[in-house]
Amino acid sequence: MATINPFARPMYIMLKPAGALCNLRCKYCYYLEKNELYKRQGNHVITDELLEKFVKEYIEAQTTPNILFTWHGGETLMRPISFYRRALELQRIYSHGRQIDNCIQTNGTLLNDEWCEFFKQNNFLVGVSIDGPQEFHDEYRKTGTGRPTFRDVMKGINLLNKHGVEWNALAVVNDFNADYPLDFYHFFKEIGCRYIQFTPIVERITTRPDNLRLAPGMQEEGMLADFSITAGQWGNFLCTIFDEWVHHDVGEYYIQLFDATLANWVGQAPGICTMAEECGHAGVMEFNGDVYSCDHFVFPEYKLGNLHDQTIFEMMNGQRQRKFSRMKKQMLPQQCRECRFLFACHGECPKNRFVRDKYGNPGLNYLCQGYYRFFKHVAPYMDFMKNELENHRAPANVMNHIFSDSHYSK
Repeated sequence: MATINPFARPMYIMLKPAGALCNLRCKYCYYLEKNELYKRQGNHVITDELLEKFVKEYIEAQTTPNILFTWHGGETLMRPISFYRRALELQRIYSHGRQIDNCIQTNGTLLNDEWCEFFKQNNFLVGVSIDGPQEFHDEYRKTGTGRPTFRDVMKGINLLNKHGVEWNALAVVNDFNADYPLDFYHFFKEIGCRYIQFTPIVERITTRPDNLRLAPGMQEEGMLADFSITAGQWGNFLCTIFDEWVHHDVGEYYIQLFDATLANWVGQAPGICTMAEECGHAGVMEFNGDVYSCDHFVFPEYKLGNLHDQTIFEMMNGQRQRKFSRMKKQMLPQQCRECRFLFACHGECPKNRFVRDKYGNPGLNYLCQGYYRFFKHVAPYMDFMKNELENHRAPANVMNHIFSDSHYSK
């Protein structure tokens, strides 16, 4: 099964063809409130004219022969199949022989046979948001009327499997499910999901003049939302799942953070922006052409411009975005700069860097304690797999190696 690492590419933009429109009202969603930015614009869908301009410029701005389009939301399936057929037509017109790939993120509840046939015929990689077993998933992922959605999502997943569509799971780790890591992990193995992205949810509630309630990263204001995971929970979650994975599942199940950690261990691009030394090459475009620095920084102060006025290349390579990119490294506090695992996380996502370090400096990652525990725990295994790769052997050999308890500490 193929995997796509868009953040390893030179320049990447997620397109929101229906903005923040969604058929669900997940309690922890960071994007639903972005509707507030566009409440005076009635029709939150991208026009055909703007879609064509985006496709043409996006292809022209790329420096590689393979180009990835990512469709994101909100809920992407709020747009009809005819919209995506048009997008593919435009890709063929402007590709000039270059390889085009498409991936799409969905909550899975609107999937049917027609959608799945379309995805299979056009080789889409589908990301499905699902938060583990029913009890965990239905805690926060509900409709506007409070109806649980797990069964609808599983119906969608079964249809993807029926039609042979490649799909990955995006699973949010929150205060409710974080204490059951093995139940969480076993669920994905039971449903045959081999590619999993675990995303820790950390949000702060604040008051802003633009009516947005969530606080941007790199700022200390706001109160932690009750659904947020703690650093201790995150560290335990990662270490517990890693122990099962490293002894049984290497080469069979692919967990994005573990792959990124190994990549950093051997000095390669980690494939995800959160673990890279700098970010800023992964922007977002809203339905009206507004381009922002990052999916987690869709705030007026991080707006780069609009596609009607500037080209994609100009916005993504302009001074404001370059400054945003450098911010991740330049604003690392002293504790991070002294840390022996700086190479492994690079401070993680700026979105989560809002607490003080042990010296009183701002900019430490809220999840630092959990990440440090994880890196310390996996270090001997990563060292072993690094050595295997350097000697042209399979990292999966780690499963046959016995490590003494003295090599690591939980």
